[in-house]
Amino acid sequence: MALKYLQHKWQKISLVIFLVFTVLILILALFVNSYWSPILENKVKDIVTTSSDSLYTVNFSSAELHVLRGTIVINNIDLKPDTAIYNSRKNHHIAPNNLVELHIKKLVLSHIHPFSLYFRHNLNIGRVMLYNPELYISFQLNHVRDTVLKDRRTAWQKIKKSLNYIHIGDILMGDVKFKYTDNSGHKIAISEFKEMNLSAHDLLIDSATQTDKSRLLYCKDITAELNNYKGNTSSGLYSYSINSLKLSTSKSQLTALGINLKPASTDVFFSRTHRDRFTLRLDSAQLNNFDFLNYHKYRILTGTRLTISDGSFQVFANPNHSSKKENMVKSFPNAAIDRIGDDITLDTVLFRRMNVIYNEFNTKSKQAGSLSFNNTNGTALNITNNKTALQKNSKFNIKLTSYFMNRGKLSTEFNFNLTDKDNAFNYKGTLGPMKLQALNPAVMPLAMLKVNGGTLQQFSFDIIANNAVAKGRVEMLYSDVKVSLLKADTTNDKLKKKLIESLYANIFILKHNNPDKPDEHPRVAFVQYTRPPEKAFFSSVWQTLLSGIKPSVGLDKKTQQAIVTMQDQQAENKRDHQERKAERLKRKAERKLKKELKKSENQ
Repeated sequence: MALKYLQHKWQKISLVIFLVFTVLILILALFVNSYWSPILENKVKDIVTTSSDSLYTVNFSSAELHVLRGTIVINNIDLKPDTAIYNSRKNHHIAPNNLVELHIKKLVLSHIHPFSLYFRHNLNIGRVMLYNPELYISFQLNHVRDTVLKDRRTAWQKIKKSLNYIHIGDILMGDVKFKYTDNSGHKIAISEFKEMNLSAHDLLIDSATQTDKSRLLYCKDITAELNNYKGNTSSGLYSYSINSLKLSTSKSQLTALGINLKPASTDVFFSRTHRDRFTLRLDSAQLNNFDFLNYHKYRILTGTRLTISDGSFQVFANPNHSSKKENMVKSFPNAAIDRIGDDITLDTVLFRRMNVIYNEFNTKSKQAGSLSFNNTNGTALNITNNKTALQKNSKFNIKLTSYFMNRGKLSTEFNFNLTDKDNAFNYKGTLGPMKLQALNPAVMPLAMLKVNGGTLQQFSFDIIANNAVAKGRVEMLYSDVKVSLLKADTTNDKLKKKLIESLYANIFILKHNNPDKPDEHPRVAFVQYTRPPEKAFFSSVWQTLLSGIKPSVGLDKKTQQAIVTMQDQQAENKRDHQERKAERLKRKAERKLKKELKKSENQ
């Protein structure tokens, strides 16, 4: 068929022309590749040096321009800072907070237009692929606001003599090895990340975008994804993990999925520290209007709304009190916010479907009691330690609704003063109807008391407190309460009923109803609780409320002392009984001995 086609002279001439043209194109492409590759190398190095004010230099083993394929391949790239220039700027207080080092095995730029680059000075690239990238960032807080260099030009103003504009459609990096060193604290903190993907879209540097605030680093959107991140705290007491972390700069949104903070086992944890033990699990956390660039540059965390959904937060009070009596005031929310190292301002935090559990060990009962707040929802407003923000509003407010012990509906409100030196705060709330037997997981181990029956109509409280003392009003309306007093059974490792004391308490001490009669005013307890320094926030709140619950049911100081007196009397009677019994046995033994001696003498 081909031979038939070449029978005519014009066909042969056409073929020859086509082959010659093809060869010329190939020769020209080879020439262009060899000619422009050095030019390209110099151009890239010049752009990096110029745009960074000589702070960074770039080197690579080879740069290849493939005209026919419209690609540029650069191998073994090293982007490094000039430490001499950095230290000089640091001495003049104009050094950046972040220093970057980048290693790339291969960089492929595709869908480029070399003739447009050479003749029109327009750098237009469809896609940039980075293979085996290794990114190292070190942070040191050299300044807390943008520094002013002698050269105030924008990136476009710096490159416009060489290029009219730079446009890149997509920049893709997969399986990034990322190491982050934070030098801002007392100790150097190093974080290493794997399974990290980075992508940037629509990078444009020209006269219009040089002042475009909607773009980050001149990109319309930068997306970072981190999967299966795990680590341990410096103390070794906690391990943490995040299944997925995603940042989108176009949405200004940071989303984390599968967050877990796990403490060491109870015996290991409490043997190494006197602090309370925390456990946290969250299905998701999403921060809106997150200013990534401000956080990256200055460790200033800002956001309008943080939504925390579907999880649990558990606190186990440390039973081992330090001989130094460490003041646990740092566990108070207002004190904890003030101690956060980073500058933080969150307008609103939303809690959705959270379970909160508080556990405390009673040395008398040798058991742990548990308080639970199930299906907790609510809002927290104005979480900040920023001095300027605190001058405008120093109140931190939390409103929550929950189901106490998974039964009665609880509505609470806390107000914290973020600038008060004594960590002043107040809280109030109401608890709706529930069967009082639901309290036994808490009151049996912690109060040595078992509720056998009774119904709560309403429990309300209004407390004003600081880190030293709490004062307020507690009211508990209930009916048909019956209880048993308990004591520790060390033999069987459980609690058992005090028969006589329980009978005495139910008949003479316990108030079975409040009010006692329908037409009477209910009893109200006015509490004053002085916090021992070693008591943490959750424990002090519980002890304050408990100091109002006891007198509401008739267990005030006087009646409790009566019970103690009765117990002491019973103990004394028991000792007297044992002593009399021992005396009788002694006399019996003496009489028996005398009889045996007399019998032996007669023999």
